Amino acid sequence: MSSDTPQTNLWVERTRLDGMMLGGVSYGIFTLLTVQAATALMQRPRYGGKIANNRLVLLFYIFITFALGTIGCAANARFTEMIWIDLRDAPGGPLALIESALDYRINIMALSIYFIMGWCMQALLLHRCFVIWCRARLVMVPMIAFYIAMLVVSILIMIQTSTGAIVFKINTILLFLCMEVGFTLIYTVLVTSRLLVMRSRMKQAVAQYAMAQYNSSTYDTVVLMLIESAMLYSVFCVILIVSIASHSDGVFNLCYLSITNVQGIAQLLIIIRVARGRAMTRDWSTRVTAAPAVPTSIIFSRTISDITDGADIERMVTPEQDGVPLYSIRSPKAAEVRTA
Repeated sequence: MSSDTPQTNLWVERTRLDGMMLGGVSYGIFTLLTVQAATALMQRPRYGGKIANNRLVLLFYIFITFALGTIGCAANARFTEMIWIDLRDAPGGPLALIESALDYRINIMALSIYFIMGWCMQALLLHRCFVIWCRARLVMVPMIAFYIAMLVVSILIMIQTSTGAIVFKINTILLFLCMEVGFTLIYTVLVTSRLLVMRSRMKQAVAQYAMAQYNSSTYDTVVLMLIESAMLYSVFCVILIVSIASHSDGVFNLCYLSITNVQGIAQLLIIIRVARGRAMTRDWSTRVTAAPAVPTSIIFSRTISDITDGADIERMVTPEQDGVPLYSIRSPKAAEVRTA
């Protein structure tokens, strides 16, 4: 069948349609993880643990991000219908509609939702980082400044999109994606380094007991979890950065419609795994042979029920916060371990 459309233009049209299908798949995964995260947060912890006070805050966060993701996915799906059904006879055909997507308010809304979700999720990363670092000013001030800079850049992008610019030709988007990758990497380095330092200090404290053995698998698991989550979103951002810099519109179309859902998935993976490990269990607790126990775990609960004989374990983060509680050991045989 003959066609007047140049073959070189079909690549952009195909990738736009394929990108919408990939966006639908990522939205399905995002929906499934949202249900799992909400279920994990609503369940009462095992072994007599208490439900954390911030459970409702996390549930509200999950609800807001899922609602935003749903609206964004629906907007992208609606414009896809407009390209090939409602406006198929428009001058220039589907290619012209794809290139002039920001001439339609529905796409401006979808792009704005992506930025709003990013604000919420980066704020959650800030919260976790501050909790792990005990709100040290040396960490808080640069990270907050970085966060504010990202807000300003995203607002500038939304102002530019209102003029009908082509989305993958806006240089400010390239800057924003680079800042997103940088922010995620800095957060990951800060949190993982802090956890690794605490793991080392816990080992040193436990080593003062003659027959004690400390299992650091909890810290290792959390570090791996943070790295996996950061890589998932960062890889998508890097692909978009390369596609914009190289003017590869097709690759941009393949990944752009999934970036919002991938952003949500990365956060939900952490929430689910932390929520399911919030109680003291045999797998997460430190195993000790013939010596006082030194428990560490991923928890949401306020207290630890296992206080060992001869050792007092002190919480080193705000009790009601989510994340990894850090402890110091105080006993006649073990020096107190503190964080800077």
